[in-house]
Amino acid sequence: MQAYGTIIDVIVVFLILVMLVTLGVAFVGVLYDLYEALRNLRHEVAIQTLVVSILSVFVLIELFRSFTDYLEFHRIRLRVLTEVAIVFVLRDVFIGLYSHTLQWQDLLALGFLLAVLIAGRMVAVQFGPDKPSSGPRAP
Repeated sequence: MQAYGTIIDVIVVFLILVMLVTLGVAFVGVLYDLYEALRNLRHEVAIQTLVVSILSVFVLIELFRSFTDYLEFHRIRLRVLTEVAIVFVLRDVFIGLYSHTLQWQDLLALGFLLAVLIAGRMVAVQFGPDKPSSGPRAP
């Protein structure tokens, strides 16, 4: 059983290294998109590409944090997982709003999904393994 845990830890460390390289490449991509956006201030496509790149980096940062939390706690924490999903949904909402491609039905569905994810995060924080689930609270 200890060998299994060691193998999983090695795999997670490898994935963290891959995520770190991916995050570095994405950051370089953001810098390139920033250069292109500054060079072509009148082109809305260049600015939209910059916005998408920046929001994608935020999603990668949240995924990186979930991998490092797994390495530290040896479990996937629901709070961190819902935060990753919230950032991903917000990324799609911002991209859709910025590019004017979201219909009202899409916006309503994404808003509902966002509300459910936020409620799930609140429940995960309130009833997480670090918090007692019953009994009176100390002031």
